[in-house]
Amino acid sequence: MVNGGPVVHGYPHLETVREAVTALYKRLSYDTVHTFATSVAPADVAFGDQDDLHLGAQRVARELMRHYHLPDARMIIGFREMEHAASVELAAGPEYFIELNDRFRTHRRDIGAALAHEIMHVYLHRLGLAYPGTRDNEILTDTAATYLGAGWLLLDAYREDGASSQKLGYLTPEEFGYVLAKRSLAFGEAPETWFTSAQAYTAYTKGLAQARRDEQQPPLTAAGWAGRRRYAKDRRYAQDHGPRGPAPAGPYAFSGDGSQGRSGLRVSFPCPTCHQWIRVPVRGRVRARCGLCRTVLECDT
Repeated sequence: MVNGGPVVHGYPHLETVREAVTALYKRLSYDTVHTFATSVAPADVAFGDQDDLHLGAQRVARELMRHYHLPDARMIIGFREMEHAASVELAAGPEYFIELNDRFRTHRRDIGAALAHEIMHVYLHRLGLAYPGTRDNEILTDTAATYLGAGWLLLDAYREDGASSQKLGYLTPEEFGYVLAKRSLAFGEAPETWFTSAQAYTAYTKGLAQARRDEQQPPLTAAGWAGRRRYAKDRRYAQDHGPRGPAPAGPYAFSGDGSQGRSGLRVSFPCPTCHQWIRVPVRGRVRARCGLCRTVLECDT
């Protein structure tokens, strides 16, 4: 939790974030991911200063448990002074103990954000999905909470001005915006109206621009002129020298035998939705379907 200190910006964890999205689809399946097609509604997790602290926290926790499909888990929530925003004791269940930073006694509207992260820890624990190392595992948790419809609360808890700052979670504001944008593009949501923080809205728009760039990389037909030109150059090199040359400049790789032109050459590239790598023949216009997230992609190979 950043409380008054500098906030890191940009995309330092982008590769881990993309790997986390792929891991969600692999572990959950397309059908299960799409059971989270509707995000947590702002009204369902609203927490006013007039609400009772403990009863309100339990109410928000129950709503998040319902959203995460955890009907048999019981959250016991307490408050204490601590360095981080919150912590959860991961045991066999059915009871889980969550401690929230004392700061939330007076910043109650952000309790939902802290609980969204901690209860996602419970969900992933029960799912058996984890990364080695604290940093990567926390990035996985932030990414999963956001992609599965509750992490927009974490982005909305980001506020920064000349005198103060606050940010929850391990992702940067722009990375939260990126994951939320990936979700919005996949499920057709428009979260712009949910934000109470102007800085969160700005981070979302930046993340959306980054997410759209994923859809504009060759060999996708939506690639721009510069990308298409770069791809043509790399393809020509692979045809002339085979794929065992310098790595291509773009996010794709060639394989197979290019000695007979395009006939034996294939190109691999990440799906812009789930980032699973897809392999298709190099033969001009091709329609490909990602086997993991079922996205249909128009390609010009």
